[in-house]
Amino acid sequence: MLPVRPFPALLLRKQSKRVLVVADLHIGWEVTLTERGVHVPSQTPKILNKITRLIESCKPTSLIFLGDVKHTVTGVKMGEWRDIPDFFETLGKKVPDIQVIPGNHDGSLEPLLPEFVKILPSTGVVLWDIGLFHGHAWPAPELLGCRRLVTGHVHPMVVFRDPAGFRISRPVWVKTKCNGEQLAKSLLKHASVKVQKNPADSLLKLFDVKLRCSQLFIMPSFNDFLGGQPINWKSLGRNARSRPFIGPVLRSGSIDIDNAETYLLDGTFLGKISQLRAFS
Repeated sequence: MLPVRPFPALLLRKQSKRVLVVADLHIGWEVTLTERGVHVPSQTPKILNKITRLIESCKPTSLIFLGDVKHTVTGVKMGEWRDIPDFFETLGKKVPDIQVIPGNHDGSLEPLLPEFVKILPSTGVVLWDIGLFHGHAWPAPELLGCRRLVTGHVHPMVVFRDPAGFRISRPVWVKTKCNGEQLAKSLLKHASVKVQKNPADSLLKLFDVKLRCSQLFIMPSFNDFLGGQPINWKSLGRNARSRPFIGPVLRSGSIDIDNAETYLLDGTFLGKISQLRAFS
């Protein structure tokens, strides 16, 4: 599993298979601005160009979209009807296998997709030893049998403020430890399952899944024009440190947020989130 520097994309490889993973395209976000009187041309051609460059360099056998292909949460805007079908038709000529794990913005996405695009469960999928899910919903129990979990949804960014008050922000990768037992306990509780003394035993008995997850990776948004969650905001009160992290897994108490590592798209290690709060 390797980030494709300097792109917000992952390349997963095993023998002859090469799977390219991107998250949070939010095609059609410009329509929302237009409705508010701000006219921005469609950025879909730029997104398509960036993915095309990735395909040419990585030569993937499969392409997985990790949620939020479109921007409108419910329903479909005209710009999405115009851009999304052509977007996938073009990609289908370059990659033989295209799959989508739906996110919270992907309501009514299916009618926009060509027939060759496969829609996966919103609870995520297991690919070798990696669990992929968008992050707006609980992952399927079988994902907890993977050592590494990969999610999107957050659009993680770090914010820096200088003494003059100027502020800059940059998208980042987030790598953090995951307490598998706490995550299993929270997931089983959500499923209204009576948890035994050891959550790992319950997971094995009920779902035939051996608990193994220990790391979580949060992908940056693939759309350069979107904002994101400033993950290094200083504390503003009780539970403020977890406020930037949205989604049930990140709020389950299983994620070591303070000691999460952050990396720029070019691979530069910035530091841990607890260290970066001083610069926000």
